[in-house]
Amino acid sequence: MGYSRAVVKGGWCFVSGVTGYDYATMTMPEDVVEQARNCFATIGRVLAEAGFTMEDIVRVQYTVTDAGLVEAIVPVLGAHLGEVRPAATMVIAGLIRPEMKIEIEVTAFKG
Repeated sequence: MGYSRAVVKGGWCFVSGVTGYDYATMTMPEDVVEQARNCFATIGRVLAEAGFTMEDIVRVQYTVTDAGLVEAIVPVLGAHLGEVRPAATMVIAGLIRPEMKIEIEVTAFKG
C-alpha cells in the first residue's frame, strides 16, 4: 500500500501511527497500558534513528478504541510527553485489528 514508519523532510519528522506491538517478540499485549508503553518505545527508537528526540515532538494524535481506556493510559502519556507538551488530539475510533487498543502518531520538529 506504500508505507514508511517515518518520513524526514527538512527539520520535520512525521512518524506514522504506531500500535502497541512488542517488536522484539512480535506480540501484542492485552493490556492497554503495556500497549501504550510499547508505542512510545517504538516512537523513541524511530525518532532516534532519524536524528530526533522525544523532546522534538510538536504534535501527537492518540487513537483509542474505547473512551473507558483513557484513564488507564493518562499516566503513560504524561510520563512520556508531560514535559514536552505537544499540541494533542485524542480520537476514539476502531483500529484495523481487534487486539489493537491504542495507536499514537507524532510529528517532530528541529527548529
